[in-house]
Amino acid sequence: MISDFGYILLFIITGIILTTVLLFTAKMIRPSRPNEEKLTTYESGEAPDGNANVRFNMRFYVIGLIFVLFDIELIFLFPWATVFGNKAYIEETDGMWGWFSVIEMFVFVGMLLLGLAYAWVKGHLDWVRPEVQKNTFKSKVPASLYEKINQKYQ
Repeated sequence: MISDFGYILLFIITGIILTTVLLFTAKMIRPSRPNEEKLTTYESGEAPDGNANVRFNMRFYVIGLIFVLFDIELIFLFPWATVFGNKAYIEETDGMWGWFSVIEMFVFVGMLLLGLAYAWVKGHLDWVRPEVQKNTFKSKVPASLYEKINQKYQ
């Protein structure tokens, strides 16, 4: 007889095998016709400024973490909203459950607002775009040839 951990191991092994088989099958089926246009760098629909292999500004990660924090806030507020109006709890506590829930919610949201104010005061929410360093490389290939290639793919 398989233990509970055996079932978990079985699911993990099945998931790894299934993922491997599906990825291999997709690689065999899909067409592979790379060309110069497909291999160019793509940055959210904009032409890249300079080299695309640059390091991201650390503020991007801070803003991402703040977004995750407030996204998690919603996860905690949904269960609160469903339990807040529970008639059985309100009747058992003579109405104190409702007041407790409201105060608890305001304390939670207040702590998050304090965190947001702290991040705002520290300047973590200010986005400063770094200056792009233009390439000063002088190519031996004439610019007219580059223009012909650009016109060909536009």
